[in-house]
Amino acid sequence: MGAPKLAIDYGAAMPTGMAREEWEARVELAACYRVFAHLGWTEMIYNHITLRVPGPDTDGGRHFLINPFGLHYTEVTASDLVKIDLDGHILSDSRWPINPAGLAPHATIHRNIATAHCVMHTHTTAGLAVACTRGGLSMTNFYAAQLYGKVAYHEFEGITVNPEEGPRMLKSLGGKPILILRNHGLLAWGETLPQAFAHLWTVQRACEIQVAAQGLQDELIEIPRPVLEQCTRVSLQFDPKYGAGVDMFNALIRQIDRIDPSYKS
Repeated sequence: MGAPKLAIDYGAAMPTGMAREEWEARVELAACYRVFAHLGWTEMIYNHITLRVPGPDTDGGRHFLINPFGLHYTEVTASDLVKIDLDGHILSDSRWPINPAGLAPHATIHRNIATAHCVMHTHTTAGLAVACTRGGLSMTNFYAAQLYGKVAYHEFEGITVNPEEGPRMLKSLGGKPILILRNHGLLAWGETLPQAFAHLWTVQRACEIQVAAQGLQDELIEIPRPVLEQCTRVSLQFDPKYGAGVDMFNALIRQIDRIDPSYKS
């Protein structure tokens, strides 16, 4: 029995002339936006999830999909997603613009990390709260323990519209899958969409527990380094051999399909 596969109904609305690989990527990404909305990880019309467009006609994987600027995550559909290149040029017919603030960090990671198939960025309350603390993510809870050595930090330089910040952000990332943008929020990437989601979900849960625990006005218990190393080593949810988040993401898609399957259109 091999690793679990993404189980999704891609619908029957694929536009004429579009490569099957692109349409499937669109449906998967639109489903992810609905999942984020379902989990409450929205920020009005802001923040981004981007997904590299697979297939032969993508300039060597340099094209990716991003949300249309102006739509709430509950409104995003596969056909509405905007295809752009790494310089932000819109390559698909779109009634919507893109948010320039989403281009710098996402394009930088897609451009420079060949395996970065998906990049996610949020401003959740717990994630942003931890990003505003001097100590950042504390290694004091079950979820944080699975991320030992996987989290990097980048100092706040203002709203991310300056392309010159990209190389500095990449240096801060250092190849790690999770970046806490100080005073700003959380960012995660993965070799697949479910893997990126697993990274983000885990750090989000770690932040939620940390914020709740700090409210108890008691000293947090630091987890010893050998235990952190063990937790990170045996946590298989990020490992492609064990699905890298596919099972979890499939369960969430089933919930979205029961609520509103219009993302496939």
